[in-house]
Amino acid sequence: MVELLAAAGVPTVVVARRGDRLQQLAERLPGIEVLTADLTTAKGLAKVQARVVDVVAPIDLLVNNAGFGTSGEFHTLDADRLDEEVRLNVAALTRLTRAALGVMVPRGRGFVLNTSSVASFQPAPRLAVYAATKAYVTSLTESLYEEMRGTGVHICALCPGLTRTEFQSVSNSESYASQYPGFVWMDAPEVAKAGLDDVAKGRALSVPGVMYKGLVAASGVTPRALARRISGLVQRG
Repeated sequence: MVELLAAAGVPTVVVARRGDRLQQLAERLPGIEVLTADLTTAKGLAKVQARVVDVVAPIDLLVNNAGFGTSGEFHTLDADRLDEEVRLNVAALTRLTRAALGVMVPRGRGFVLNTSSVASFQPAPRLAVYAATKAYVTSLTESLYEEMRGTGVHICALCPGLTRTEFQSVSNSESYASQYPGFVWMDAPEVAKAGLDDVAKGRALSVPGVMYKGLVAASGVTPRALARRISGLVQRG
């Protein structure tokens, strides 16, 4: 997403825990402002929040893209890691979204793009906490979309399907992710472009890919008991 914004000549503030990676981006791309922060800590979150509400150098587009998942049987997973997952995927996103809307609404313009997942529309055994956090993100974003009507501020939930990123290694899901055929995977640049296009068009949801649009539509009419069972069988397979 940073690549696309830089190519369009949009000055961009990039946030991550690893400052060295951010600096490499800044050296390679024009208009990059580096902000090193850990969003799972109070100090890091406060640092980013302060930048979001800065009226001297206002932020017109907030992209809440930070997040990770944890795969495996829920009762065997590390409780501290799950707490950190909820802090990042839910608590940090909520605080930064609130901060952004707090300055965007009074000035009558702005965009917020919250990265969710198609996993937010159905259960995901072995990725239970991740799916639950993304269900929160989608629900929150859709609710705020209605609140923002007529304000000049647009908020959108980006809900991609399987996308080749570092997510698989961080979530320890490479083993079963490899079971999915190549045609179901999307590239990060096309997902990012879809999200940016849809938030600019004022859409509440962005679901990249025809196949995933169909899956999301089907999830709305599939009985919940059946959806649960299918999800469980897919993960066990």
